[in-house]
Amino acid sequence: MNEMLPRPPQPETRTRVSPTRARRGRFVPLFVAVVLLIGGLVGLGVWVHLQRGERATQAQQQEVDFRPTLRTTVAKRVDTPTKLTLPGTTLAFDQANIYARATGYIAERRVDFGSRVHKGDLLVRIAAPDLDAQLAQAVATLGQTQAALVQARAGVDQARANLKLAGVTNYRTTTLANQGWEPRQSADNTTANLGVNAAGVESALAGVTVAEANVKAQQATVDRLRELTGYEQVTAPFDGVVTSRTVDVGDLVTADAGSGRPMFVVQRDDVIRVQTYVPQSGAVGLRDGLPASAVMQEMPDHPFHGRVARTAVALDPATRTLLVQVDVDNTEHLLHPGVYLDVTFQIPRTRPGVVVPAEAVLFNASGLRVAVIGADGHVQFRPVTIRRDFGTAVELNSGLDGGETIALSPPTDLRDGQAVTVEATRQHG
Repeated sequence: MNEMLPRPPQPETRTRVSPTRARRGRFVPLFVAVVLLIGGLVGLGVWVHLQRGERATQAQQQEVDFRPTLRTTVAKRVDTPTKLTLPGTTLAFDQANIYARATGYIAERRVDFGSRVHKGDLLVRIAAPDLDAQLAQAVATLGQTQAALVQARAGVDQARANLKLAGVTNYRTTTLANQGWEPRQSADNTTANLGVNAAGVESALAGVTVAEANVKAQQATVDRLRELTGYEQVTAPFDGVVTSRTVDVGDLVTADAGSGRPMFVVQRDDVIRVQTYVPQSGAVGLRDGLPASAVMQEMPDHPFHGRVARTAVALDPATRTLLVQVDVDNTEHLLHPGVYLDVTFQIPRTRPGVVVPAEAVLFNASGLRVAVIGADGHVQFRPVTIRRDFGTAVELNSGLDGGETIALSPPTDLRDGQAVTVEATRQHG
């Protein structure tokens, strides 16, 4: 049997690799790493995008399903009189600016500003010697004209007597001339004399008429001067209070100086006129006799009651307001002319209105709207128009009928038809 002998070691065979293939082998792992990195980034981006889309879908769904919680109230239908408060000012019921009607000097002064006077009370006495002298002269002249009238009437009687005598003489002379006992010339003379005496009677009667006219004219002068001398006693024209005095004893006053300052101003204040301007919205239901009240800030617990006495009827086209005067009883003299106060009217409505809080009205590009909450809890925006603005509340002219549930301070992003959650409804005045 042949003995197996160990084979001698063979020389190691090595494969020779080219440099180019060696370099490519080194870049393969790097390429694989880059591809894996890019793939990972793309996958991450796709995952992030899917997550964002899912979150956006969830947000959209939450927005669709979101039910905002709103405070609400009920639109109030009212048919009671409208309370309208406006600023006003007080005026005296009557006011007299008293000027001098007689020229002279102030001889006596009985009152001062603030004095209470009654009708006919003496305010001042004016000394007017020139006027008194004119009156005395006029009275004397009147006596002369009256004497001239008596003389003229006596002249009429004398002329009539002469006419009667001339008539008798003419009759006798004419009769004798016709019988031939008197010349014809004598008859003609007596006839002519009769005509002259008749004319004398007419002249005497005309003289009486002139004398009577002179007496009347002079009597008018005397009456006028006596009237003027009566103005030397300046008296109060009515019951009231003196609110201004510009003269004192010794001052010279001129008659009929109406353009200067008056000697006195007297105001009647037992009734006070309260004057205010009512806007067009309140002027429609305003009428004479409507009750009104006035409150002065210094006396808030003491209202003064009165009634509308008169209106200007026509509105001022510049301000669209109506001048209104309210007569207020002031027998206690608590109100004074020139006082600022607040006047409140209870104006009857021409038709019922709907009042809502001012915060319920939403104003945007769509105009004035109110968010009405339906029975199903969804919002319906209704356009409205405002009739009156009371500050914290408004009266609507159209848009609501009253009784609707409306949102208070609705958010600007509230949509028409959106479902909402309603808080407990509160009442408003």
